Amino acid sequence: MLRYVIHRIFYTLPIAIGVSLVCFALVHLAPGDPLSAILPENASPQIIAEIRAAYGLDKPLPVQYVIWLGKVLTGDLGASIKTGQPVLREIIPAVGNSLILAAAAICLAFAAGSVLGGVAGYTRNRVLDRVVTSTAITGVSLPHYWVGMVLIVLFSVELGWLPASGMGGGNWQNMILPTITLAVIPAGIIARSVRASVIEIRKQEFVQTLYAKGLDGRRVLQHVAKNVAPTVMAVMGLQFAQMLGGSILVETVFAWPGTGFLLNAAIFTRDLPILQGTILVLAMIFVAMNLLVDILQMFVDPRVKRS
Repeated sequence: MLRYVIHRIFYTLPIAIGVSLVCFALVHLAPGDPLSAILPENASPQIIAEIRAAYGLDKPLPVQYVIWLGKVLTGDLGASIKTGQPVLREIIPAVGNSLILAAAAICLAFAAGSVLGGVAGYTRNRVLDRVVTSTAITGVSLPHYWVGMVLIVLFSVELGWLPASGMGGGNWQNMILPTITLAVIPAGIIARSVRASVIEIRKQEFVQTLYAKGLDGRRVLQHVAKNVAPTVMAVMGLQFAQMLGGSILVETVFAWPGTGFLLNAAIFTRDLPILQGTILVLAMIFVAMNLLVDILQMFVDPRVKRS
C-alpha cells in the first residue's frame, strides 16, 4: 500500500512539470502585450524596453520559463502588473472563496446525485427511472451561466427572497443561488454514474447470494452502496477540481470573489502574472485531487488491484 502511494506521488511529478509548461506556454501564446495595461500611450521605446526588462519579458521564452519555474518552486509567483501586489497574496483569498463555494456545491451535488441515481438504478426502465434520467440529462446540458441568471431573475428580482451577488460578509443566504447553480451539472453527472453502477452491481452474483441468505433490502443496499462508493468518489474528486477552475462564469454572474472572478478580471486587464499564477494553482489542485482520489479509492476498496 505504501509502495503504491509513493509510486503515485513519483508519477505525479512529471505531470506537474508538464502542467506548468502548458500553463506558461498558453498564456504567452495568447495575443496582445501584457504590458499594455500599465504603459502610457506615448511611452518611449527606452521606457518600454526598461519595463520589459524589469518583468523579464525581454528574454527568450525558454529562459523566461526556467526563471519563472525556479521562482515558483520557492513560492514566488511574481507581482501583479495591474496592482503591483504579490500574486500569491491575491490568489490565496480567491482560492479560499472558491473552495467554500465548491465544497458546498459538491456536497449538494453528491446528496442529490446519489439519491436520484440510486432511485433510478433500483427502478430501471420504469417511469421514475425515466424521469430521473431525463432530469439528469437536462441538468448536464444546461449552461451554468444561464441557470444562474434564471435563478437571479426568479428568486432575487421577482420574488426578492435571496441576494443576487457577492459574499455578503459571510451571510449564508448569499451562497444559496451560486451553490445551486454550480451543483446542477455535477449532480446530473453523479446521478448518471450512480445509476449505471447500481444497475451493474445488482446484476452480479453476490447480490443474489445476499438475497438468498435472507438479508433484507436495507442490508443489501448497504453492500451495493459500498461497491458503488469508489466510482462516486472518483467522479466527485474530478468534479470538485473542475468546479474550482471551471466556475469562472458562475462567479462572474454572482460577483463571487473566487478564482473564476479573479481570472476573468485578469483576462480583461491582460495581467500575465495573475493569469499564470491562478491557472498554475488550479492545475496543481486538479493534479492533487486526482492523486488523492486514487489513494482514497484504494482504502475504500482494497480489492482493486494496483500496480
